[in-house]
Amino acid sequence: MHMQLLNNDRVIMFDRTDFGASNLSLPDGRCRIDYNDYVLQHDCTAHSAEYDVSNNSIRALTILTDTWCSSGAVTADGVLIQSGGYNDGDRVIRVFQPCSTCDWQEIQDGLIQRRWYATNQILPDGRMIIIGGQENNYEFYPKSSPTETVFNLTFLEQTTILFNYISNYVVQTYPTIPDYQSRTYPWTGSSVLLPLRNLQQSLVVAEVLVCGGATWAANQQAISGNFTEALNTCARMPITDPNPTWTLETMPLARVMGDMTLLPNGEVLIINGADKGTAGWELGRDPVLNPVLYQPDNQIGSRFTTLNPSTIPRMYHSTAVLLRDGRVLVGGSNPHQYYNFTSVLYPTELRLEAFSPGYLDSKNWRLKPTIITPVSYTQLIYGQVMVLQFSVLGTVNVNSIEVTMVTPSFTTHSFAMNHRLLVLEGTNVIAVTRSLYTMTVTIPSSTVLAPPGYYLLFLVHQNIPSMGIWVQM
Repeated sequence: MHMQLLNNDRVIMFDRTDFGASNLSLPDGRCRIDYNDYVLQHDCTAHSAEYDVSNNSIRALTILTDTWCSSGAVTADGVLIQSGGYNDGDRVIRVFQPCSTCDWQEIQDGLIQRRWYATNQILPDGRMIIIGGQENNYEFYPKSSPTETVFNLTFLEQTTILFNYISNYVVQTYPTIPDYQSRTYPWTGSSVLLPLRNLQQSLVVAEVLVCGGATWAANQQAISGNFTEALNTCARMPITDPNPTWTLETMPLARVMGDMTLLPNGEVLIINGADKGTAGWELGRDPVLNPVLYQPDNQIGSRFTTLNPSTIPRMYHSTAVLLRDGRVLVGGSNPHQYYNFTSVLYPTELRLEAFSPGYLDSKNWRLKPTIITPVSYTQLIYGQVMVLQFSVLGTVNVNSIEVTMVTPSFTTHSFAMNHRLLVLEGTNVIAVTRSLYTMTVTIPSSTVLAPPGYYLLFLVHQNIPSMGIWVQM
């Protein structure tokens, strides 16, 4: 249900605690005793796990309170802060340090307000804003003072806005998407902030892309057993324009409950979901097995490409996250109120997949760059000019080189929290030897554009990214 890549290349995953026993036992005879649990009050199975990408191994983790439909973000020093949930977990803050022996630490009453289906965002000052969660307000973590309280936000009853969280006022209300259909739960579409270029705060153009969803009538129809087709549209809007408008585009496949992931080369992967119905228990039909690639820099009409299919349906409660090697880790799917592995259309899914975009095809190996310096875990200073050294075995096209920085996202319910991609200014590509090159790269100067924290830095040559390196702003 939830996934987050950490800077040790391990992915933290978790589910709700009140589905019943999982297929992963807690180690050392540990058990969870929870008299608030609706299903299993004495439970010796894990509902969270750490997946080590490098050796394809799983380590069971211990969560004691219910994380159903919770939210999260990673702090500037790489710690996963996970917030809210359901029942006895709705006001809990959970902390996970990225280390091979660490486990969850839970802070009871870490939130002022209960948060179920909330959204978290890291701010320029490193704090976290936690918005909504069945409540029309927001709060911050950590608190700036012991007396800090929640702040009302009527937006949660309205539409898309630009919000000044410092002064607590709505700067701008954006227009409604022209087809007037729904993209929020249970008519679940997905959205992404498209790559940010020209990284001066006064020049950057920020665009939002919203794809898929379902018609207003679809949810009631699905409850009645009639599964209508999902939306096949995307809506794109430059939110930094003074008078922004939405542009509608048509996807090759209709999709509800899809996931959208930014790839290192600035393209968008649309994956998972269903062709009919809505999100929720048993309300989706006809899984969409083919991912779709969206190329935002192409002209309208040539932005979408349908990719090779999976064989595994990924319905309600599926996730997808970008890995350092450029693959996309895909997991989840449990459209049932409890775990159900037999005698249903779409059994609870325990398998993970790694989707390899076309840039990982073996035919591209001579064009694939390798970053030599800086090395992984380099700390970057805002506004610095950095020398980047890289190698390419084949012929280099100096006019087709970009450097990107990607924030790993906290992904759940078709939404990738804190997900953004920055295209850095790179100049002066110089050949040192036949296969070794240097270039200068300007690091963003603003915490508004690049909040403090860990990023994956990639060098992209002819649309083919290198292996990423971890850098810390």
